[in-house]
Amino acid sequence: MNIKEIKEMIALMNENGLNELEIEKEGMRIRLKKKNGPKEEMNGEPVYLMQENLRQVKPKETEPSSQQKEETGAIEIKAPMVGTFYRAPSPEAPPYVEVGQIVNPGQVICIIEAMKLMNEIKSEVKGKILEVLVENTEPVEFGQPMFLIEPK
Repeated sequence: MNIKEIKEMIALMNENGLNELEIEKEGMRIRLKKKNGPKEEMNGEPVYLMQENLRQVKPKETEPSSQQKEETGAIEIKAPMVGTFYRAPSPEAPPYVEVGQIVNPGQVICIIEAMKLMNEIKSEVKGKILEVLVENTEPVEFGQPMFLIEPK
């Protein structure tokens, strides 16, 4: 990532009223965060903190074992984006799916919130939910397994 790209990200933050932006690209993660308040401003301009991290993200321990997948013939539904995982449309609502439930292609199974947008995640297969691998309101990484499904 170069300075021009970082400046473009700052402009994007200012244009959209964002206080924080995190992007991962080619194994590099950058996080820009505005600090609010008088101590975090210099000459009337907001101060931006930049954090770069070149380490690889380790998979969560909740990933199902390959033996478990082989025994059941199960497949994983993985997160298509980075964000916050929600099992239900609102805190008071029941979860979209439960363990043991049969889901059909196109059926909403969860929501991932990314940059204040709620993205409905739909099943691409018909099958039985064997396991929910992510806790409600937990952050998910791109490609992280969220559900284990036995195809029907």
